[in-house]
Amino acid sequence: MLWLAGIDLRVTILAVPPVLPLIHRSLTLNESAVGALTGLPLLLLGAAAVGGSLLIARIGARRAWIAGLLLVAAGSAARGAGPSEAMLFAMTFVMGLGVAVCQPSAPTIVGEWFPRSIGFATAVYVNGLLVGETLSAALTIPYVLPLLRDNWELSLVFWSLPAWLAVALFALIGHRERPPANGAVRWMPDWRDGVMWRLGIIFAGASISYWSANAFIPDYLRETGHAGLIEPSLSVLNAAQLPGSFLTLFVAERLAGRRDVFVTLGVVGLASMLAFLAVPGRLGVVATGFLGFATSFTLVMVLALPPMVTEHHNVHRLSAGILTLSYCGTFLGNLAGGALWDATHFALAAFVPAVSGLVALTLLSAGMRLKPRLQGAAAHGGTK
Repeated sequence: MLWLAGIDLRVTILAVPPVLPLIHRSLTLNESAVGALTGLPLLLLGAAAVGGSLLIARIGARRAWIAGLLLVAAGSAARGAGPSEAMLFAMTFVMGLGVAVCQPSAPTIVGEWFPRSIGFATAVYVNGLLVGETLSAALTIPYVLPLLRDNWELSLVFWSLPAWLAVALFALIGHRERPPANGAVRWMPDWRDGVMWRLGIIFAGASISYWSANAFIPDYLRETGHAGLIEPSLSVLNAAQLPGSFLTLFVAERLAGRRDVFVTLGVVGLASMLAFLAVPGRLGVVATGFLGFATSFTLVMVLALPPMVTEHHNVHRLSAGILTLSYCGTFLGNLAGGALWDATHFALAAFVPAVSGLVALTLLSAGMRLKPRLQGAAAHGGTK
């Protein structure tokens, strides 16, 4: 169920890029509208995470996840209704809100359902996220569209079906919530919490580098005379996330919370980014694979920490704060990268936020001191 829910939170978002040419033709969107359409869910992940925390505090993590998945399923399916540009954007907004509600629910559910296997359960959930990123991109054009006679509206409905299945499973099978100990649960993240800021910036450092690479590698390679490397670079960058994610299924229990693991991931990510920028060609393509591997591994390691380092009734608050800082930082980082390129007319400038994020990830990880609050955390190396 965790794995399926992880798939649902990405497969619906990434069902749009493969059918963008058809949407272009049907609705005559300009490039600014396309950018807004693809960037809106990412912005909402950060902007609405605190609202997700509020909903969790009011109705519990499981019910909040069911509500969020309902929004994901209904919003995804209704994006093609009409079809009209207004409906497409409105339902994309609804779908993005659903994802934003679900994401802070995940660490809370992991901590409650699997208190002795937090690292492994988080790895299963994140593996679902990454598989979801791959499924719609890999299957829509060769299989789904021919099956649906190139109807992009029906393809969006098709990719909403796993979310409806997850809603049914969580409603019928899922564990019931624990009642709050004192009848009231706080929901607003503690913006003075240094651990939250540290983890949020670490997460943002990895996220900015991944999304910046996807956004700027095509134009950077075209600008530097290596247009033939665009497809292999992007393919290797994204495909390498899956081996990293599958590896965490076997090692997350031992590595979650270890400072040296975060530092190593930061160094690998930074070295990979610099190698790609400095050495074009096949070595640069290989470097993007190491970057994808490091960012996916970091994702698991960060999301495993909230249930380990805070009390159960605070997990949603800490998670929401981390996600807000991460995704808002990612959105601003990508925006800054494009602005730097435009202002300087220097292609390398687009990657300054990504490199800065990886430096911050490494330095903040080196000074990290986590105090596990769950008994199982010590067994995972949470004090190292």
